[in-house]
Amino acid sequence: MSSTPLLPVLLSTMILLSAVSTTTTALTQDFCVANLPLGADTPSGYQCRPAATVTAADFYSGALARPGILIRPFNTSLASAFVQQYPAVNGLGISASRVDILPGGVVPLHTHPAGSELLYVLDGALVAGFISSSDNKVYYKEVSKGGMFVFPQGLLHFQYNTGDTTAVAFAAYSSSNPGLQILDYALFANNLPTSYVVKGTFLAEAEVRRLKSKFGGSG
Repeated sequence: MSSTPLLPVLLSTMILLSAVSTTTTALTQDFCVANLPLGADTPSGYQCRPAATVTAADFYSGALARPGILIRPFNTSLASAFVQQYPAVNGLGISASRVDILPGGVVPLHTHPAGSELLYVLDGALVAGFISSSDNKVYYKEVSKGGMFVFPQGLLHFQYNTGDTTAVAFAAYSSSNPGLQILDYALFANNLPTSYVVKGTFLAEAEVRRLKSKFGGSG
């Protein structure tokens, strides 16, 4: 009998097993509460705490029970429940955050390099959108209370409040540590010489210096 028909099945199985092994440790053990003091995050997560030291309290978090710290330039509060704040999600491929966007506030262009995001609007209304990497097309929509919007992994995305009350939204991520890079800080909170930023952004030198001062950059 020819083995050729089995080849696609074998290849698919190998790819699936490879994907599972690199995205989560939850399939090889019940849980892996992060032992944060013992090192940095790695592609496979943090080292596990000994199971004997884990209690029910480790699986609970109140990190999103109230608004986070207000980021004044954007009039938005952010609270996170990533692995650093919620060690029990280590290795599970999930995490969450909460944003409270004041009227006129914005979650500026940013990216999560290691995870996709599913946004759920709990209260108020906001515009949510992302920019594709292939043709810079913008996909955006007003999302009201009870609505959801998804942001694919690694793409620049944003939200802004369209109402006259605070918009509250919760986000779930496909990673315990999706990462966060905000475009404004990447451009203007760095130590890259102003002349280089001017060349790369086509902004006037005075504007670059003003923004570097606003966001804490140097150079």
